[in-house]
Amino acid sequence: MSPLSRRGFLTGLSVTAGGAALVGCSRAVEPAAGGAPQEGQIDQVAVETRLQDAIVPFDGVHQAGIATPAQAQLNLIGFALVEGVDRAGLTRLMRSWTEDSRRLCTGETPLGSLEPELVTAPANLTVTCGFGPRVFDVIGLPEQRPEWLKPLPGYSLDQLDPKWGQTDLVIQVCSDDPLMLSHATRHLVRSGTDYARVRWMQQGFLNADGARAKDRTPRNLFGQVDGTVNPREEEAFDEQVWIHDDGPAWMQGSTSMVMRRITMNMDTWERLDRTSREESMGRRLDNGAPLTGEKEFDKPDYDATDKYGLPVIDRQSHMFRAKAPDDHPEQKFLRRPFNYDIAPEPGSEQLSNSGLVFLAFQKDPVLQYDPVQKRLDEADRLNEWITHIGSAVYWIPPGTSADGRGRDAFWAQSLLDDA
Repeated sequence: MSPLSRRGFLTGLSVTAGGAALVGCSRAVEPAAGGAPQEGQIDQVAVETRLQDAIVPFDGVHQAGIATPAQAQLNLIGFALVEGVDRAGLTRLMRSWTEDSRRLCTGETPLGSLEPELVTAPANLTVTCGFGPRVFDVIGLPEQRPEWLKPLPGYSLDQLDPKWGQTDLVIQVCSDDPLMLSHATRHLVRSGTDYARVRWMQQGFLNADGARAKDRTPRNLFGQVDGTVNPREEEAFDEQVWIHDDGPAWMQGSTSMVMRRITMNMDTWERLDRTSREESMGRRLDNGAPLTGEKEFDKPDYDATDKYGLPVIDRQSHMFRAKAPDDHPEQKFLRRPFNYDIAPEPGSEQLSNSGLVFLAFQKDPVLQYDPVQKRLDEADRLNEWITHIGSAVYWIPPGTSADGRGRDAFWAQSLLDDA
């Protein structure tokens, strides 16, 4: 059976009552005489597949969960290695996590799990693993650490909280089903407890329908489309995201992840009128088009002026300050942000505690992400309503192969075997 789109799944929800909708309905009902389905009958097209059949291949040249169209739910878990874990211990952990993740993502029960009923609907589950800078010290290869694998430089407007800071390992778990997401996360945390302990977990969400569509960009909680300039074709991913160079074999097919936790002041943002909101971004809210265009992917005209001679796209708008695709094509990268919305801090006067778990994937954060963030830090109208409170950088190993032929059998095998 072919994978089910969000649109088909949600259509099923709209016409099917109760828990049956959560696993999908495979029974088609013949229409009554006259051709039109009667009230309570189900459209066969909407229910011919089920969410549980939606599987993203785990193995490949690159890890899944990067070029994969964004799912609706995210758990991002940062781990600190247990004291005394060495190369051999880390290798055992990578073997275990890789095999368990492969099984979870394909709807199989991992070894040692007593809950096979919770693995029946992967719902586009992906598990992606990354290494922080200290791992290269742990395995005895500090000289092999990529030059860019280090904390980002401080930005003047940052208010970084150590509780959202750098960790030794990171696991990104994404799915379209929150139960599957929770089960996969719990299994990996539990199975790795002898080697790594959770330092933080960041949860996020996106549109339930449409985030996976190539022609639809997800929205953040300000109502803005977020990711218009992302790469969408394989050639663009090769140029911006995947590392394929003259470096060591264990780097080929890998990438980097920048994590930034960004708070969004919803209370003050909501005091703005619609025009002010659009001017701060440089794009229309309804469809994401630049203020000089009609559609989201129209090329912006930064030289256009209004009847008063003022720039249509403000020189301090977020769009103008980022501006990588136009003036700095070498600074393009993949944005894969997820929204968060949690309880306000105790004693806070804020009505909400909302923001972004902003994930950026690129070949080299120093050359791609950092220059863009510096420009935004210097002058960006959105800085009035956002604050960066968390930051970390990770190396994301290349993809795997179940039999180990032509690729690593487990995450970072080539690096760990050579250490």
